[in-house]
Amino acid sequence: MQYEYSVFTKPWKTLSSEELADLVAKMGFNGVEFPLRDGYQAQPSDALESLPALAGVFASRGLKIYSVASSIDEHIFKACALAGVPIIRIMAGYGAEGYLEGERRMKETLRAVQPLCEKYGVRVGVQQHCGKMVNNSMELRHLLDGLDKRYIGAVWDAAHSALAGENPEQGLEILREYLFMVNFKSAYYKKDARTQGDWDIYRPYFAAGRECQFSWADGVAYLKKIGYDGVICMPAEYTDENNIEEKTTADLIFLKKLLGDNNEF
Repeated sequence: MQYEYSVFTKPWKTLSSEELADLVAKMGFNGVEFPLRDGYQAQPSDALESLPALAGVFASRGLKIYSVASSIDEHIFKACALAGVPIIRIMAGYGAEGYLEGERRMKETLRAVQPLCEKYGVRVGVQQHCGKMVNNSMELRHLLDGLDKRYIGAVWDAAHSALAGENPEQGLEILREYLFMVNFKSAYYKKDARTQGDWDIYRPYFAAGRECQFSWADGVAYLKKIGYDGVICMPAEYTDENNIEEKTTADLIFLKKLLGDNNEF
């Protein structure tokens, strides 16, 4: 099977649109997940013009914008429709109201944007994330239960699944029927040099694919087993931010080897 590979371009905020597209092509990706946020090559305030323009720059290099990380305001849906972007990726957090009330609020928010998904032909993918968020696959499944699977689905993230203590095949099986996209990044808990009182603190450390809390190979094996044919995104997130381009390229090569994808780039 031939896969489509995307890279989250968050680390390359200062590049021009043309420089960014050239870099993505050089690294060997088919396209990107773009952070449609303030300060990037396209921003929410001018998204109706800047996102389609950016998509044109990528298209001139044979690349696509597979998803954006942004809000779920209507003008973002409209901008994505104009630019041909099929997915808005978000995360679901909670505040002082507590987890259960936060989940209820987020479910209603997602239910309310389903008509926008239908109107603009753009889906919303919710990713699990450690911390005060929906942070494991079952929590995410519970959030998505009862919503329209055509429009609202899951983005499974290997690093945050591992940080939640899940085996990759466990998390993927739980989310299989909701799966819109998969992220391959790597993380494990590492002792922080700082302490709080008498406690040793362990924090997530984002590293190369070979250094994951659980093996990428197990996740790949499950995706191949179920015939997954969606986008595979590499978030390019490393705690040590030196040489991110080289690290991301090496991780792409490693992932392709696991998938048995020997296509040259």
